Amino acid sequence: MTYQEIYDRSLRDPAGFWGEAAEDIDWIDRWDTVLDDSRPPFYRWFSGGSLNTSYNALDRHVERGRGDQKALIYDSAMTDSVRSYTYRELLDEVARFAGVLRNHGVDKGDRVIVYMPMIAEAAIAMLACARIGAIHSVVFGGFAAKELATRIDDARPKVMLSASCGLEPGRVIAYKPLLDGAIELSAHKPEKTIILQRPELVAELVPGRDLDWREEESKASPVDPVPVAATDPLYILYTSGTTGIPKGVVRDNGGHAVALKWSMDNIYDVRPGEAYWAASDVGWVVGHSYIVYAPLLHGNTTILYEGKPVGTPDAGAFWRVIADHDVVTMFTAPTAFRAIKREDPDGKLLSRYDLSKFRALFLAGERCDPDTLHWAENKLKVPVIDHWWQTETGWPIVANPMGIEPLPVKAGSPTKPVPGWDVRVLDDSGSRLPAGEIGTIMVKLPLPPGTLPTLWNNDEGYVHSYLSHHDGYYLTGDAGFMDEDGYLSIMSRIDDIINVAGHRLSTGGMEEVLANHPDVAECAVIGVNDTLKGQLPVGFVVLNAGANRSADEIEAELIALVREKIGPVAAFKTVMVVDRLPKTRSGKILRGTMRAIADGEEWKMPATIDDPKILDEITHSLEGVGYPKE
Repeated sequence: MTYQEIYDRSLRDPAGFWGEAAEDIDWIDRWDTVLDDSRPPFYRWFSGGSLNTSYNALDRHVERGRGDQKALIYDSAMTDSVRSYTYRELLDEVARFAGVLRNHGVDKGDRVIVYMPMIAEAAIAMLACARIGAIHSVVFGGFAAKELATRIDDARPKVMLSASCGLEPGRVIAYKPLLDGAIELSAHKPEKTIILQRPELVAELVPGRDLDWREEESKASPVDPVPVAATDPLYILYTSGTTGIPKGVVRDNGGHAVALKWSMDNIYDVRPGEAYWAASDVGWVVGHSYIVYAPLLHGNTTILYEGKPVGTPDAGAFWRVIADHDVVTMFTAPTAFRAIKREDPDGKLLSRYDLSKFRALFLAGERCDPDTLHWAENKLKVPVIDHWWQTETGWPIVANPMGIEPLPVKAGSPTKPVPGWDVRVLDDSGSRLPAGEIGTIMVKLPLPPGTLPTLWNNDEGYVHSYLSHHDGYYLTGDAGFMDEDGYLSIMSRIDDIINVAGHRLSTGGMEEVLANHPDVAECAVIGVNDTLKGQLPVGFVVLNAGANRSADEIEAELIALVREKIGPVAAFKTVMVVDRLPKTRSGKILRGTMRAIADGEEWKMPATIDDPKILDEITHSLEGVGYPKE
């Protein structure tokens, strides 16, 4: 069947379409209803069914002859080491660590926060939680104590899992002080923390609360997978909100397994037994979906890489991993390829490696600029596929469906909606816009399986954030247009979330930090286009009248403050003291106009601006920002 035939059927008969896809998953109890639409807008998939995600990712492959196939390869450029786990070995590790959790009272429905670097034990911890029906919430190791504390208070974990440190080029990042600081800040106190001691830095454990990972493993017995409802939560993953308050995206077990398994065949065109690599972090949605769950559900070998695209040791790091492990398909962010292109523009390092088995490169995380896409195509001589999705959706909304029917590539577009996704571009009144006109990108409900059914303990917030813009539609938060061929182009965010190297961060959260400085009267943070990271934050602050210290001194303090409160992941390096911020007469800061000035775009003087002269100062200030532009 063609893409169009499959796509049309998925919208015409979603229950039949996804019911067939669900036959690829092993169920303990078959579902009563494929699509439960009894309580809109809270749709549920595979109601009445039960399964275990860990069993589907591990046990069934061992039972059916894949026990000796490599399941997970941990490749650490930071420690110059590689460790492989067969499906049988990974199952043994996961079952035993599930026993560790069970020994400390973790049961079905309990939450476990995983605050770990890119090591195999992070994936083992996630799968162990799934095995006993516990709900994991992975927090990226780059987040500061305050950010971790907000997640502790929202998820209320019984146990926290961490490591003594993370490794970055040239430095060791101590995790334990961050963990201790977060627990001190949080109102909820986890009963236990289990710490994996890494040889690069051994952490001091708090008696009675902190436990040694390896010691606990030695005392545990493996446990069998437990049945969970298809509609039970598998995990919570926090994403930034426009207010700076994190939103706990919930992922269910049944729809998640069905959608991810389907995507490996139909989008990524990968066969069971082949090596697939998503170069991301387990702290982000890509790491959840395409490092841990989807490849293992599909019977692939998945790569967990601790390193960078450049500097570990050079811009050939990705080619080395692909060659060493016979990777057929890779998924990463355009940021990584911009970094490689900057370091090795002629692609000379490629000649050192055999990439003959490599078939396709998928890019997502921020918009892929045509120059980067064409550079990758020219150097790799394989299809380079830009595709678009979100933390909330869990898997691609728009993509080139390589396993169904490869479609012509249009640089700047992630191609067409994936089967199951009724994507529309609407105007402010909710009417569909004609081809080529920019509007708000929305998805007609119900969303397909694998997406967020709600926010953690916050149904009202789910409706307010995503479903209230136009009745019957999910708000993606992005603006763009669809061309006459049905190709979608994403142009910008419609809110103040910025995308720094594939990491969605809230400018509102950064403004909150800046505003807490005693010398700051008011502030604004905008995202400025950057050829390497996609966007970088730039701050503007107006000082209190009594502030008599130098601007340089205050700016340095503000940069350090954001690094402490938000974390290095924000890449916050530029803040400027200005006399005033441009505002409307009603007091709204003109962030959109400031962004246009910073990015060198055409802009019009807003009709409601209170003082046009202020923009002259902003323009002058931005001349010294120094970010490389397209």
